[in-house]
Amino acid sequence: MNGDARKTAEGLTYLFGFGNEHSSEAVPGALPEGRNSPQRAPLGLYAEQLSGTAFTEPRAHNRRSWLYRIRPSAAHPAFTHTHNGWIRTAPFTESVPDPNRLRWNPLPEPADGTDFLAGLWTLGGNGDAAQRTGMAVHLYHATDSMDRVFSDADGELLIVPERGGLLLRTEFGLLHAEPGHVALIPRASASGWSSSTRRPAVTSARTTAPPSASPTSARSAPTAWRTPATSRRRSPRTRTSRARWRW
Repeated sequence: MNGDARKTAEGLTYLFGFGNEHSSEAVPGALPEGRNSPQRAPLGLYAEQLSGTAFTEPRAHNRRSWLYRIRPSAAHPAFTHTHNGWIRTAPFTESVPDPNRLRWNPLPEPADGTDFLAGLWTLGGNGDAAQRTGMAVHLYHATDSMDRVFSDADGELLIVPERGGLLLRTEFGLLHAEPGHVALIPRASASGWSSSTRRPAVTSARTTAPPSASPTSARSAPTAWRTPATSRRRSPRTRTSRARWRW
């Protein structure tokens, strides 16, 4: 991370707890009271449900993510196909599986200017992303911060830094992840990050596991937003089964 990103990371405050009900607002009065989707949200915001369980789930298991945006997420141009790079999605049908013992040489050092998205490299996986089954393991390495954002429509991202820290900028707020941390990015949420990682670390998609740490150790990002004068250029990407798209 550069100096500005590190300073931001050191000043972050979090909402604590795993599986808790969290709410936060960037401006007092931005959250509606007593309902999630009023006809007119406060401050002229747009109410959008990003994710949620089926309405038939018991109340104790009901989960949902509501965001209140300055502009609706649908106000974007059409997606166009972009290069997949070294990302692959299960089922892997490009080659015949080799039953022999194999091992991988270390990945070469990334070129200057490589950000997280360009530095992703698929190691393996199983299942079928189109059926929402299985998982995938990717390595990443980066030398530069992102000036674009992306979302993974196939599943959640579990990010485990190996060397160097990450400042994750998500739709839910900012998270700081260092070696020894596991960062969870929800499925289909847009994100981008500042990075100082030079060696590969493991990223696991479309899989979740029971937390081995205390639930009170889980940290949720508070609300974060920036005014247009301080916003960086946004070149959003999304990844669905077997392809990358951008607008």
